[in-house]
Amino acid sequence: MAAQTNSHPTANHYDIVIVGAGPVGLMLSTCLARWGYKIKHIDNRPEPTATGRADGIQPRSLDLLRNMGLKSAIMAHKPARVYEVAFWDPPTGGKGIQRTGTWASCPEFIDARYPFTTLLHQGLIERAFIADLEKNNTKVQRPWTITGFTSDEKADPEYPVSVELSHIDGTFKESVKAKYLFGGEGARSFIRDQLKIGIKHKDPIAYVWGVMDGVVKTDFPDIKMKCTIHSEHGSIMVIPREDNMVRLYIQIASSTDPDFNPRKTATVEEVQESAKRILQPYSIEWERVEWYSVYPIGQGISDKYTLDHRVFLGGDACHTHSPKAGQGMNTAFLDALNLAWKIHAVEGGLASRSILETYEPERKDVAETLLSFDNKYAKLFSQRPPSGNEVAAATAQKATAATEENEFIKTFKESCAFTSGYGVAYKANSLNWSPEHPAQSHVIHPATTKLVPGRLFKNADVTRVVDANVVHLEQEIPLNGAFRLFVFAGKPSVTGQALKDLAANMAKKNSFYSAFTRSDVDKVSHHERHNPHSHFFTICSIFAAPRNQIEISRDLPALLARYKDNVYADDRYDYKQPEAKAAAHAKMGIDEEKGGIVVVRPDGYTGIVVALEEGSATVDALNEYFGSFSAKKLGETQAQL
Repeated sequence: MAAQTNSHPTANHYDIVIVGAGPVGLMLSTCLARWGYKIKHIDNRPEPTATGRADGIQPRSLDLLRNMGLKSAIMAHKPARVYEVAFWDPPTGGKGIQRTGTWASCPEFIDARYPFTTLLHQGLIERAFIADLEKNNTKVQRPWTITGFTSDEKADPEYPVSVELSHIDGTFKESVKAKYLFGGEGARSFIRDQLKIGIKHKDPIAYVWGVMDGVVKTDFPDIKMKCTIHSEHGSIMVIPREDNMVRLYIQIASSTDPDFNPRKTATVEEVQESAKRILQPYSIEWERVEWYSVYPIGQGISDKYTLDHRVFLGGDACHTHSPKAGQGMNTAFLDALNLAWKIHAVEGGLASRSILETYEPERKDVAETLLSFDNKYAKLFSQRPPSGNEVAAATAQKATAATEENEFIKTFKESCAFTSGYGVAYKANSLNWSPEHPAQSHVIHPATTKLVPGRLFKNADVTRVVDANVVHLEQEIPLNGAFRLFVFAGKPSVTGQALKDLAANMAKKNSFYSAFTRSDVDKVSHHERHNPHSHFFTICSIFAAPRNQIEISRDLPALLARYKDNVYADDRYDYKQPEAKAAAHAKMGIDEEKGGIVVVRPDGYTGIVVALEEGSATVDALNEYFGSFSAKKLGETQAQL
């Protein structure tokens, strides 16, 4: 999709300068490059990550990578998959360690497409993004660094950010102008320091960790699983990896130690000896060590993510925490995605600049939750091993009233939801409807809906009408920067007039839909599947009927029928909705006869749910919702399409 920012005054003017080519910078760059933006992307390393560093991709992030078309490139490296976590503790009154329980890493009560954590080193993940960037004419400039910047909208409203860049060896320098600057340089962020933005440490206790990737020979039975091991000699976290490797995290110092030194180091041999003691009575030897590091870490969060909504921070520049739950890279991905589509909405003319003000509160709230969770997670399994009954109750899809009262089980469920990524929730604002939202109508948020604004749209299987393929509904619209309008069309015999009224009112000149018609709409190929009318809206229609009873030209008005490749039959069985005739409607809590409309933000989170009614009420409500952050006044009634 081409952005509407193709012309720049000089070659040294950019839409955005991105500093740092780790997960957060690469995700932001990839999104914006695909949408047509001109990017200056630098990194101070001469090459992408060679080995080690972050390695865990959680289930929600795997959904996102598939939606971007990058999952297959990453899975081609045959990463390890973690379905269960094993817990090992000292036996009562004995020596050594024993397994005290195993837990599903993504239990059945979480409706995940990929109920496992994917593990491979950060460099392989970076390369998948870099290859995609190059397809979109964007390259990471290495090894370059930022040496200074200013931001002044009064002096230059269009390109307010001036950035000074330099080759690492100082031989070359460059001055550029940009609309935005993004700092994804990690915990030692130059941009954050220059902005004089402080870091608050949530937990005063700091730790020094040793981490080692290598190939081992061992009789420890769970070496291919993620393990948390506690022994009288210390603690280890075991993480399986690609190419028969295993990662060991070993805590080697804590600020609670009498002689704590945050610069404490340990040799490979010292950490290996520590691991051997902790794993007794089992043995372990290393065939080779691929990567080893010792680093201090504490729980910190940036006071601000931006000062002027022109210069932004993301990833480790904003939040640091332990590696226990594998959240660093995943949180970074979602920081970048959140900012990317909002910049696109502003620069493409859909949204007012006020939408950028939602980036910090949405993502900082998630980081605050992560740090609180990190603390809780660390204590969850170290306090006592769970009983067999608790294991069964916690992993079950439904719990009884008695088990719901168990704090251990409650904490476990919250932890699993959060670590999987499905537990992330954004609070009410202009994008996430609430009773306090400016949009008010009897059709908004029907009482039966199971969707929650600010939470992810639910997974559902449906049958695509044009080719009878069974598909994942939530994956049918790729990450294209557009809002996703899921028209749950109910029964054709019931909703025919409501669908005609929906299309007629969407076609009016200043409806939320028509106000952002593409300037080249008359030249768009009939093969364009997702964005034939607008770069900012993609429509899917789902009927609560068997596929062989649906005729697109008969059952949908022309505007909706234009999206013929995005028309589906809700006729697939779902074991989570065993009694439902239309499982996708039922999962969303939408009336299978009368239908309803779900607006999903470009990043996959529910924005608003609206009933499908005859007349103008449905589109009036959507006009009010989009009007709360639109760059244009919506709601006039002159027909256009």
